Amino acid sequence: MILINLLPHREMARQRGRRLFNGYLAMAAIVGALVAGAGYLWLQNQLGTQQERNRFLQAEIAKLDEQIKDVATLEDEIAALKARQAAVEGLQLDRNLPVHLLNEAVAELPDGVYWTSIAQKDRDVLMKGVAQSNERVSQLLRNLTRHSQWMINPELVEIVASSLSLSATETRRVYSFTVRVQLARPDDADAPAVEAGARTAAAGAT
Repeated sequence: MILINLLPHREMARQRGRRLFNGYLAMAAIVGALVAGAGYLWLQNQLGTQQERNRFLQAEIAKLDEQIKDVATLEDEIAALKARQAAVEGLQLDRNLPVHLLNEAVAELPDGVYWTSIAQKDRDVLMKGVAQSNERVSQLLRNLTRHSQWMINPELVEIVASSLSLSATETRRVYSFTVRVQLARPDDADAPAVEAGARTAAAGAT
């Protein structure tokens, strides 16, 4: 017996192929959506992690900024304290200079010479006096140059001859002079020699 298939098998094959294609397409769409979703979640997780790191770094940077401000404040305070310390040390070094000045001004004074005024400004000293002769003034300058431990760089500013009345009938010719010197401080390069010379002079005076 001969069987004849009268059904539209070609159309049915096309429909099966279409359904299979649509199934593959839907499956690909689902897989793609899953992959895209997983990628999106991964990127969101990475972004959140990086934002957390950024917040941590910003907090640490803010702490460092505060520490830097504290360090700058401490440096300013240290500089101010050093300046005060230097000022106090300078005052302590300078407080004995007038004593040394007066001691040596008398010790180095030759006979026939006396002082009329002594003015000090910082380390510069202007001394005025009267001498019996030019030779006495020269001797004073030599004494200050060779022997003085605290008065350095003596310089004769001026010398003027004048007459001094001793009585109604007697006058004497004298010389008014001005000398400029500088005071040597204990913190100068020759401080040990200055201190030693001062101690020697003090011992000799006693």
